[in-house]
Amino acid sequence: MLEFIQTHWQEIAGTLLGFLYLFFELKAHKGMFPTGILMSLFYVGVFFSSKFFAFASINLYFIFAQAYAWWKWHKNPDQENVPLVHTTLKIWIPITIVTAALFAFLWWGLKQFPEESAVAWGDSLITTLSMVAIWMLAQHYIEQWLPLIVANAFSVYLFYSQELYFTTVLYFVYLVASFWGYVKWTKMAKGID
Repeated sequence: MLEFIQTHWQEIAGTLLGFLYLFFELKAHKGMFPTGILMSLFYVGVFFSSKFFAFASINLYFIFAQAYAWWKWHKNPDQENVPLVHTTLKIWIPITIVTAALFAFLWWGLKQFPEESAVAWGDSLITTLSMVAIWMLAQHYIEQWLPLIVANAFSVYLFYSQELYFTTVLYFVYLVASFWGYVKWTKMAKGID
């Protein structure tokens, strides 16, 4: 058992921080940002060693994106009551175009590695959707949960296939919580809590 923990300590630490992040995110609480930064630090190593090269890189991006979102949310002096808004059709059109282009670019880029990831398409997909969701989170869009639902569903399958069992459990919980989070944030935007 001790050998198992020594081998998987980064994944275990990242998973525990991931649960704490989810708790804060569901409450739309600013504590999600420092927790997300720490979680991403652990997962850079976990995903790189598991050949999820894009998702390892996205965790580097998450560190900076979480810091940006934290700063953006901090600009509002009443941080716990930052207004959540719906994404308009005018915003969805460029989001969809950028998402498709980014996915294609990442997938092509991963195929250029001499030791191509066995899950390049999935790695590209979950990375793209996660990048879009973190940008939407920084803008306070309620629908940031929608790309997360798709990303989390694929993540469960992909991480299980690569024997990242703690991370699989975390992303299964994320998947379930994403549905709940979307409903909760919609109610919060209407003033119902």
